[in-house]
Amino acid sequence: MKKAFRLAATLAPLLLASCQSDPPPAATAPAPGSGTITSAPIQVDEKSFKCVRDMTPVRGFFVDNIAGNLDGTLAVAKSTTGGVYPPGSVVQLFPNEVMVKRENGFNPITKDWEFFELDVDENGSTIRKRGFQDVNNRFGGNCFACHVQAKPEWDMICEDSHGCEALPISRHTINSLQNTDPRCEDIDIPFSQRVSAWFIKAFTSF
Repeated sequence: MKKAFRLAATLAPLLLASCQSDPPPAATAPAPGSGTITSAPIQVDEKSFKCVRDMTPVRGFFVDNIAGNLDGTLAVAKSTTGGVYPPGSVVQLFPNEVMVKRENGFNPITKDWEFFELDVDENGSTIRKRGFQDVNNRFGGNCFACHVQAKPEWDMICEDSHGCEALPISRHTINSLQNTDPRCEDIDIPFSQRVSAWFIKAFTSF
């Protein structure tokens, strides 16, 4: 019995060391989320973003598709009954905030949307924060927490009738921020919009 105990005591540290040195390989873990990716990878970097006014306007917000399928994105954006945006879709309301539809299965929790917070100036865009459930906007609100309120048929896109909580700023202020995107060529806009944009940028982190 004592010999068996001494043998077990000798082998235990070796078995423990073997277990500790052989963890499951990280490469087998899926990309963010737990889905199975079924479409081509969508490469997103700072060059993926541009002047918001150079995108296609739809009812006050702007869309694009960095995978080249703008027609598919527009078909869903303009639909009166909703739909699922194709991979590569870009949806933007403010110059500093962007949603990008990633590969099918990339993150089922966010329906494959990745959220971006940008710093923008006349030289272009810098990614300040990117992610899924942990990106906050300049007003302190969580992007996912807002967009997850959208009714299922709207694919997490918020509009007045989509089920999301109303934004804390007016349409006039939203237009002011869009029209003063520093990445865009300067245009003639009402003085009141310039003042409104200046006020927001001066007293928030825009």
